[in-house]
Amino acid sequence: MSEPAAVLQPRRLSEEIDAILAIISEHPIRIRDLLAVMKGRAYTLLLIFLSLPFCLPIPLPGLSTVFGTIIAIIGLRLMLLQQPALPDRMLDTQLSPKILIRVLMTARKLAASFEYLLRPRWSFMVEWPILHRMNGAMILISGFFLLLPLPVPFSNLLPAVTIISVAAAMLERDGYFVVLGILFFIANLIFFGGIFIGGAAAVISLREYFKGVPPGD
Repeated sequence: MSEPAAVLQPRRLSEEIDAILAIISEHPIRIRDLLAVMKGRAYTLLLIFLSLPFCLPIPLPGLSTVFGTIIAIIGLRLMLLQQPALPDRMLDTQLSPKILIRVLMTARKLAASFEYLLRPRWSFMVEWPILHRMNGAMILISGFFLLLPLPVPFSNLLPAVTIISVAAAMLERDGYFVVLGILFFIANLIFFGGIFIGGAAAVISLREYFKGVPPGD
């Protein structure tokens, strides 16, 4: 009687990063090239890779809007229980090898330190359709926050950490990380709500101030 075939375990996040580093050359790399290397869990991993630069002091000229949009689109499709997909124009977005290497090298160190914390537990937080929709909605809204041109400290960090936590939870079916993502998401709502309310109050105050200034002054 033959022995059952060994079940292939998915690669760890650090191993996925090593696979991407192996294909990087001096030429720009497209989003579709990354997806081809990451294979089965490509879009979940892509959420992590696109969010990491927002946690690092790395300038992303012209790419912040693209990254935020890609994240929001993936989140929308997850919320609708659809298979993640991106238009060709976004798949052909080119990434600088220098920036990508810096991001991935830092990401590998982070992955090596926290990937052992990830394991299947409270998997219903990822698998139940209603909670799956909730996770997609958190990614969608956090991606939208990344799109906002706000020169405010933590305005990129908080959404990025939320996305990474939820994506990591989906990657390993770890409900604990969903809870962590929810906590970060609540912090996002409080943070951005304070900015919007404070901004509206500042506009009203300025309007009232200038109403009292005579024309020509």
